[in-house]
Amino acid sequence: MDFSLTESQELLLSTARDVFQQHCPTTLVQELALNERGFAGDLWRRIAELGWPGLMIPETFGGSGGSLLDIVLLVEQMGYACFPSPYLQSAAVCTSILLNGGSAAQQQRLLPPMARGERICTLAILEESASFSPNAITLAGDVGDRLNGAKLFVKDAHIADDLIVVARSGNGTHFNLFLLETAAPGVSLQPIDVISDEKLFEVAFNDIPLTEAMRIGPVGSGWNTIAPALRLGALVRCAEMVGCAQRILDICCDYAKVREQSGRPIGAFQAIQHHCADLLRHVEASRGLLYNAASRHQEGMSDSAAAIATAKAYAHDAGLWVARKGHQIMGAIGYCEEHPLHLFHKRIQAAGLDFGDAATHVETVAQAIGLVAMES
Repeated sequence: MDFSLTESQELLLSTARDVFQQHCPTTLVQELALNERGFAGDLWRRIAELGWPGLMIPETFGGSGGSLLDIVLLVEQMGYACFPSPYLQSAAVCTSILLNGGSAAQQQRLLPPMARGERICTLAILEESASFSPNAITLAGDVGDRLNGAKLFVKDAHIADDLIVVARSGNGTHFNLFLLETAAPGVSLQPIDVISDEKLFEVAFNDIPLTEAMRIGPVGSGWNTIAPALRLGALVRCAEMVGCAQRILDICCDYAKVREQSGRPIGAFQAIQHHCADLLRHVEASRGLLYNAASRHQEGMSDSAAAIATAKAYAHDAGLWVARKGHQIMGAIGYCEEHPLHLFHKRIQAAGLDFGDAATHVETVAQAIGLVAMES
């Protein structure tokens, strides 16, 4: 495949690099990680002025009608900056769900303000097992029922205006998607402590009436609507990991040029050169798989799900390898919280688990090529 960028994509990349270099230094990311809100509103408004939250949204709803590859390129730069924001959930995953399954009224009400960055939406799907498998969803909900229960690990729920909640239908065989306002009576949030800088919450629902206007898509069509969005979520988190790994590579190479040992830079030693070369190999392989998966998904190829699974599984394992080797190259300073290396390591760890861990995606690849588990 030809991965050459268009002129508009080159402009998007250069603009993103400039914005994050000027306005999202790692010192800001460090500060936000310790902040309860964990979110820079002024920086979000800045990217909203550039139209980035509406990149996937058609022009008829106030977006720019960009391509999937545009999103991937932008999110890769967000990963490079370790940019803390609800962009992936709101501008990618939830936007995809609303475009694929939302009613005309829901799209008209939500997509224009989401394109302007004035409204944020997040997905509430995970429960106790933290698995994205449909078998792990037990929260029940049908139109006319009252929603009672909880969702776990809901990202950025504290700054979200809307929640897309995945619920199992009354007969247990199908799923429904419901759109709830975070500020609605009966919705309560409880923060969950995690090692990364991401803000995750338990969202509890107490006797909330479910109406026809709240449902996204036809009755029982929830999983068909959400499955493509989950693959998109895996793809954009893969892009984030690639950006983080590239930043670790750059940090280590820059450090190897100036850190001296025995009277010369450590980069002059062959062992360090080999380590840096291995970092590069993993980063470039991850990027190649990412772009291949994005292209196949964008073109609607039948093997796009397997391509996304391959990219996500490889980027997770390779990204963690890059992060761990980066700590070794950096030495003691790389293990200090004052140094930004840990930010990228933690983000890779969190992204690797989101929308399916490496083992889950390896299983998807195995099924795609006809491998089945042997019975013992």
